[in-house]
Amino acid sequence: MAKKVIPLSLRVVGGIWSGINSVMRSGLLLAAGWITFSTFYINHKVKLAPAIPADRLEFDSRAAGKLSYYADRKGKGRPLVLIHSVNAAASGYEMGPLFEAFRGKRPVYALDLPGFGFSERSAREYSPALYAAAIAEFLETQVKKAADVVALSLGCEFAAQAALDCPSSFHSLAFISPSGFGKRASTSSVKAERQGLSYRVHEALSAPLWGRPLFDLIASRPSIRFFLRRSFVGELPAAFLEYDFATSHQPGAEIAPLYFISGCLFNRNALENIYEKVEQPALVIFDRDGFTGFDLLPGLVEKKTNWHSAQISPSLGLPQFEMLEETQKALGEFWDAK
Repeated sequence: MAKKVIPLSLRVVGGIWSGINSVMRSGLLLAAGWITFSTFYINHKVKLAPAIPADRLEFDSRAAGKLSYYADRKGKGRPLVLIHSVNAAASGYEMGPLFEAFRGKRPVYALDLPGFGFSERSAREYSPALYAAAIAEFLETQVKKAADVVALSLGCEFAAQAALDCPSSFHSLAFISPSGFGKRASTSSVKAERQGLSYRVHEALSAPLWGRPLFDLIASRPSIRFFLRRSFVGELPAAFLEYDFATSHQPGAEIAPLYFISGCLFNRNALENIYEKVEQPALVIFDRDGFTGFDLLPGLVEKKTNWHSAQISPSLGLPQFEMLEETQKALGEFWDAK
């Protein structure tokens, strides 16, 4: 009987398919191994120290459950409220230099936003509305006086919305490296949210089997170092890295960040829908930022007389760490003028 000859094209296809199967099997084995390692060998209860050396207080928020904040009420005058950003490892630590700079000079507060720091990290839907409501309720029930509010990055959108919802609690707003001012502010995550994609992405990323293991990759020291490094002109403070690692290795630490990573926490066209409607005096502190742009800022400052800007250079999104004196001066001049 003649030996059956397999055409070369079929042999090539068979080889490719075999290779694909081999890669898929290897990928599944690696994924299963990482899920097992994350579940049984990564410590998700790392000891977490206070982000700021000050009194840490808690209150039960109607909107967001248990919320934690730092306070130093020794100073006199108008309260200062600090709002950190939102990212994989956010906390009040980001606003620590400003807290230290102004404590004793005026009452100072720093809030841990829902899902971060010592605030409640329960499984629930996290949204811009939740964060704005938490900020507004914090000022109304804990601060109880119109305050000067300083927010960072995406936290600026939430603070601005809170000022629209509860204007009597805000004397002024200062935004450090705010999101929502880039030319592409109305695309990317905003389009995804419009199409309902962000929540579908979140549903896929947060599946119980791999949600925490996936976040453990994002919250690893190399990953945190990579992203933090993009926000510093000089050396990355080792203490910052270690605090971010600790706060991202707590029970439920992945829940809120996975909403952020999926794009669910970005507002639709924040410039028109939020910032332009702010009536209080507002200051934007900016320079360069690896995560957002400020192309639309000059137009807003020209259009709205209550808006001002101060460029603090060189900085990459966190001038309160590398250029604290200049940041403090810009804020002081802004408040003195108002």
